[in-house]
Amino acid sequence: MHRLPRLAILLLTFGFATAAVAGPTEDARARNALRVLTDIQDIPESAIPDKLLDQARGIVVVPDTLKIGLVFGGRRGHGVVSVRSPDGTWSNPAFVKLTGGSIGFQAGVQSSDIVLVFTSQRGLDSIVNGKITLGGDASIAAGPIGRSTAMATDGQLEAEIWSWSRARGLFAGVALDGAVLSIDDDANQAAYGQGTTPRMIFEGRAAQQPSNAIVDFRDQLEEATAAASYARGTGRGRAAVQAGAQA
Repeated sequence: MHRLPRLAILLLTFGFATAAVAGPTEDARARNALRVLTDIQDIPESAIPDKLLDQARGIVVVPDTLKIGLVFGGRRGHGVVSVRSPDGTWSNPAFVKLTGGSIGFQAGVQSSDIVLVFTSQRGLDSIVNGKITLGGDASIAAGPIGRSTAMATDGQLEAEIWSWSRARGLFAGVALDGAVLSIDDDANQAAYGQGTTPRMIFEGRAAQQPSNAIVDFRDQLEEATAAASYARGTGRGRAAVQAGAQA
């Protein structure tokens, strides 16, 4: 008589135990994004400048973006986006898709890693609402390279989004005008639970806790931006690094 209730309890327990585990696809995407973020910061010649990283409001990493060209070209990739809170900490990442097309005489297939740094709130608001057209909804410019590189022109200073790409070897600035960055709702539901919206993820109100692979991306982003802030002598960066050292 007690077998059925006991079985129900076991099933419920198993359900709760697996609630915080994303699918293998989402975990793999988070790990690949972490790899790209680590790679771009490990090479000073191609690192995101400290000033941009310190002032960033949001960061998108899209690993292994596939660009296919045969008269009509196209670009598609899957990645993650994290946004910065007013206190300087970073949100857990939401999953995104990058798509875009071009017309012209071209041929070939190329896979590249793409990193976007948002410096304005306007572009991030568009992402929260579902999607953003790069260069349309927010201005975009090829990102400067080198950890201590200074922004050279007024036009560059006005860019709301900076972009880098790595096809072979080092990262370099790349133009992505016309590409569309959109929320991947299916991936977010798998990682954070049904009914979870991007805003809930960014504000830490998701239906379930993300997996360790997803949290690792946020933690690495915290370390990278804290180091950049510390290098520039800002109080937020110094406090963050000191807190990490004491932990």
